[in-house]
Amino acid sequence: MKQKAVFLMFSLFFFIKTNAQCAMCRAVLESGDDQSAAEGINDGIMFLMAVPYILVAVIGFFVYKTFNNSKKSKKTD
Repeated sequence: MKQKAVFLMFSLFFFIKTNAQCAMCRAVLESGDDQSAAEGINDGIMFLMAVPYILVAVIGFFVYKTFNNSKKSKKTD
């Protein structure tokens, strides 16, 4: 259990540190003087990338709970 927690923390910090921009977006945004625009675009890309993974995880959790509960109810019958 401790290894899973350490892996989760490491993955979370690595995820926060990654740059999500493609090569073309990075080249255009780095050529400008305003670095706050580049950081804003990067944050937007990370947000758009994270939402589908969160939705799939939530749906997977509910499917798992549904099938797990149905197996338990069949065992008690």
